Amino acid sequence: MTQILFKNGNVFDPGLGTILAGHDVLIEGDRIKQVSATPIDAPGATVIDATDKTVMPGLIDCHVHVLASNANLGLNAKTPSVLIALRSLPILEAMLKRGFTTVRDAGGADWGLAHAIALGLVPGPRIFPSGKALSQTGGHGDFRARLENMEPCSCAFQAGAIARIVDGVDAVRLAAREEIQKGATQIKIMASGGVASPVDPIGNTQYSEEEIRAIVAEAEAAQTYVMAHAYTGRAIARAVRCGVRTIEHGNLVDREAADVMRKHGAFVVPTLVTYEALARDGARLGMPPESIAKVDSVRLAGRNSLLIYAEAGVPMGFGSDLLGEMHEDQSSEFRLRAELIGNLEAIRSATSIAAAILQREGELGTVREGAMADLIVVDGNPLADISFLSNGAQHISVVMQGGRIRNGD
Repeated sequence: MTQILFKNGNVFDPGLGTILAGHDVLIEGDRIKQVSATPIDAPGATVIDATDKTVMPGLIDCHVHVLASNANLGLNAKTPSVLIALRSLPILEAMLKRGFTTVRDAGGADWGLAHAIALGLVPGPRIFPSGKALSQTGGHGDFRARLENMEPCSCAFQAGAIARIVDGVDAVRLAAREEIQKGATQIKIMASGGVASPVDPIGNTQYSEEEIRAIVAEAEAAQTYVMAHAYTGRAIARAVRCGVRTIEHGNLVDREAADVMRKHGAFVVPTLVTYEALARDGARLGMPPESIAKVDSVRLAGRNSLLIYAEAGVPMGFGSDLLGEMHEDQSSEFRLRAELIGNLEAIRSATSIAAAILQREGELGTVREGAMADLIVVDGNPLADISFLSNGAQHISVVMQGGRIRNGD
């Protein structure tokens, strides 16, 4: 079996929170076989010199839309499916080069794309796909303008659509079952208004509690969970009380809702960088004026939300939620988080906490014997200087995914 030996690196396991200087890491097949403070003797191994560099887990982004090659999601949904798939390839490859060996797609990507990456047909991060997110009529996944005809929505069949429109308890049960049958590893719902959609105010709650509980029941029956787009404290608390496990964005949280999340063991996945990118480039890249007008209402509040979650003890996963050309800003999320909660917690959000969100603790997001050999080699110490991660691929010399070198030495 193929062996690769990282020699004399400074190993950073986020679970420990410290740097282990001068360690060797031996990879065998797709797993970490040994981590040692003393030199490892592996005569047949390919050796990578990691002296003065940091060997750490591959990064995990818990909120991406890899098929969103257009900032206007309504237009994205109308783009031919083959074109959408082809446009995703450079997005996926760039994520991998930035050190993201795993992502959770929050609406759009399906089992087919995830399987193509697993087979090695195209380079990209391992995908945990949600399939199509579920949205009520007029909800965050409904990108029809007010004057468009309300004929039956074909969004469930278009690759570029991040969501499908479905209403009623029986209908949402069926939709959840269908997405799971098609390979979704978790179910995504829209539980409040949003920025990118044209007609739903951010403060709206979406789906009845009966509908949310039905979706949660179907996910739990399939041994998985529900992630919910939600902004306000009211929408967040309501979704969590109905059994939702992860809240996406959560910019307008209040302490009461954060306490509800902590009580129920829920996670949050903030996505600060997307609002910075939208404020800067959204209009230029074709985002509708109705959406641009909503950006500032959540952008600054998003920063404050991290402090509320931290004080309440709600674990925060890493998310970027970028669209179109703005995908290139993915790594900047580290800088925004580090300014508020420090480097260690920013890194944990994309490693150990993200692995817990994916229900892959001990397998992903760690540098331990028996874990998946997803590793990156960083040219400096990101625990001391977050720019070693926040500047994209600039300081990442090696990316290993499943025991295979995807770039670098």
